[in-house]
Amino acid sequence: MGLCFPCPGDSAPPTPDPAEKRAQLAEAAERRQKEAASRGILDVQSVEEKRKKKEKVEKQIATSGPPPAGGLRWTVS
Repeated sequence: MGLCFPCPGDSAPPTPDPAEKRAQLAEAAERRQKEAASRGILDVQSVEEKRKKKEKVEKQIATSGPPPAGGLRWTVS
């Protein structure tokens, strides 16, 4: 006949250390985020380079200060 319960001498499978379990969960979450971010993109490296270049340009604009007083003007009539 089949056994419904494990033998009394068998112990439960060892549970991983809580710190190790957290590390595994964090790695899995990072991997899922990375996969989700690149979903549908054929050339991931190209997209990353464009994003970094855009951030660099935005940073330069932010640090350059306000435009000079003699800049372009427009009026609404």
